[in-house]
Amino acid sequence: MEYVNLGRSGLKVSRLCLGCMTYGESGRGKHPWTLGEEDSRPFIARALEMGINFFDTANVYSDGSSEEILGRAISDYAKRDEVVIATKVCQPMRGEPNGRGLSRKAIMTEIDASLRRLGTDYVDLYQIHRWDYGTPIEETLEALHDVVKAGKARYIGASSMYAWQFCKALQLADRNGWTRFISMQNHVSLLYREEEREMLPLCREEGIGVIPWSPLARGHLTRPWDSAPTNRVETDDFGRHLYKHSKEADEKVVNAVQQVAEARGIPMAQVALAWVLRQQPVAAPIIGASKGHHLDDAMAALGVELSQEEIESLEAAYVPHRVAGFV
Repeated sequence: MEYVNLGRSGLKVSRLCLGCMTYGESGRGKHPWTLGEEDSRPFIARALEMGINFFDTANVYSDGSSEEILGRAISDYAKRDEVVIATKVCQPMRGEPNGRGLSRKAIMTEIDASLRRLGTDYVDLYQIHRWDYGTPIEETLEALHDVVKAGKARYIGASSMYAWQFCKALQLADRNGWTRFISMQNHVSLLYREEEREMLPLCREEGIGVIPWSPLARGHLTRPWDSAPTNRVETDDFGRHLYKHSKEADEKVVNAVQQVAEARGIPMAQVALAWVLRQQPVAAPIIGASKGHHLDDAMAALGVELSQEEIESLEAAYVPHRVAGFV
């Protein structure tokens, strides 16, 4: 396993991050395809054996049970200070008015709730899980700064938003002496490359580590275009929203991935992930794993060096997409 600094920070993370949205108790949350605790633990244990030290979850995943499953597994399989745990705040956790968002009240309530579920005194990376249009960003940034100063989080990160919003947040933190974001968790894949226009250049300039979500486009880049849909594809409403436009061009991209993979004699997932890994300043793509080969493919992708000709063939069919994934 390779390890890199997350942005300009001194935090060392593995080049792969295990995303834990896949792990959660059925009936808790809106994802019918999640694995329960008994089925989830082997994937976390295997990731640790492979050298993955970076694990990403969120308070909202399966109504908090993802954090619970991850926390117990880390306690059983690893030393807490040897792993990097990232979680998030913003999405609705309760139906009452302050049960969501990035107000001081919400942040202070949710960090304590996440720590209880994770069974730890601190998280390594506390991320805002989108932009909160109902709360001044100054309030959010100062609250996050106080969370860090209280020792409940080591670093803070952000997730999908417009580049101007992220730029504003960075500038305000610098101006006021507040803790600065070190990471951006955004949507980057061969099927969604809009972040190349402004967000990725901004992150390069500002020393922000990028940890893309859905680097395999919800599995669309792992199998031929005409393959039978998986259970997740059929039940993932958010995924359908992400990829409902430009289907003709998307099919050409998937076909290009298939051609490169067949020529190399490797799975499509390795080709698609290898492309993401070479983007700058990507530190660690967030991978989901619900089958044994998913982790093996991700690990193998670290050793795949795409030629310039292959890169050009993979990128040629892409057309501009509508901005998606910010809400």
